[in-house]
Amino acid sequence: MTTATALPDVPGRFVDIHILQSVPYANLNRDDTNSVKTVQYGNCERTRVSSQCWKRAVRRYFQRTMGEKALRTRRFGESVERRLGTEHGWPKDLARRAGQHIAAGSSIKADPPSQDDPAWSTNAMVYIPDTAIAELAQLADTHRELIENAKDMKKGVKSVLPQADIDAILRSRNGVINLFGRMLAEIDDAGVDGAVQVAHALTTHGTDVEIDYFAAVDDITDAWRDTAGSAHLGSNEFSAGVFYRYATLDLADLLRNIGGDVNAARTLTAAFAEAFTLSLPEAKKTSTAPHTIPDLVQISVRTDRPLSYAAAFEKPVDADRTGGFAQPSRQALSHYAQAAGRLLGPRGVLHAGWASVEDKDLSGLGSRADSFDQLIAEAVTAALGEATS
Repeated sequence: MTTATALPDVPGRFVDIHILQSVPYANLNRDDTNSVKTVQYGNCERTRVSSQCWKRAVRRYFQRTMGEKALRTRRFGESVERRLGTEHGWPKDLARRAGQHIAAGSSIKADPPSQDDPAWSTNAMVYIPDTAIAELAQLADTHRELIENAKDMKKGVKSVLPQADIDAILRSRNGVINLFGRMLAEIDDAGVDGAVQVAHALTTHGTDVEIDYFAAVDDITDAWRDTAGSAHLGSNEFSAGVFYRYATLDLADLLRNIGGDVNAARTLTAAFAEAFTLSLPEAKKTSTAPHTIPDLVQISVRTDRPLSYAAAFEKPVDADRTGGFAQPSRQALSHYAQAAGRLLGPRGVLHAGWASVEDKDLSGLGSRADSFDQLIAEAVTAALGEATS
């Protein structure tokens, strides 16, 4: 029986991030038919971006800014093979054999090569720090003599490498894994409960899907032949709107994942808040360039439970008299936050602040910050206290 590690006392438990963001003509997230994803909410069809899609954008932004990368892959054996060949100077055939034994040597069942997949790969996706590839390559290097004396892997043949050592490396984690979690049932104690929860983004108002018809002209034909027409015809779907985005970070879960290190929690919380605020999915970016920033970000620190403001938009927002959904959406969010706070009473709210392009005061959202950086810093301090040396 193991005893749970006592977590440090911190002021807050949940960091709620609410965002309104205007996105022009775009298709940030497509379904299997390349159509805009939608949701029916409040008897009105809205444009939707799935949480999985935006979380991937958040992870990529986080990894760029923090310098910590993680890999989702079934082919870590192949990566080890390449690393041994390029950085360790192994002969090609020996490096391939090492990759095979690495792939087949963990507790995860490995699939042998097929016509469609020439490399050994695990039948479950692993989520590992990118540094794990170097560690697996070093493990192979340590046991090079075993690999030299072994045969190429075949179905039913046992790897010559120590399973416990491979599993230990696959069990490793870094900041992005501690934030977003990991499902890996095949290896004991490899699963990580995610500290972050992200909602599907949806527009605050009804949207129509636009069909964009396009033609591609063959330059040679156009220049040298007296003909009209195109080399390719096609169509794409796009929409535009003001999105409500929401995420919450459970600080108790995060602290549990990182062994109670409050300073590390401060760094990860601030980095996640920045990544969620400024990231954007990249689908169709070369043909739409929808690189906006949020119109409004509100961050609440709560001690009781997370609180989404999505219900503020169950009744779709109407455009104001001169057109536009952004300003009415900001007002609707402020009014709902104020009403929800009145119903719940003073319980739970430790801090609330907002930053926006809005000229008017949005008193229902707490205290105003001049910038996203200031907003995030104040929320992190309220949630986790002042930094210690």
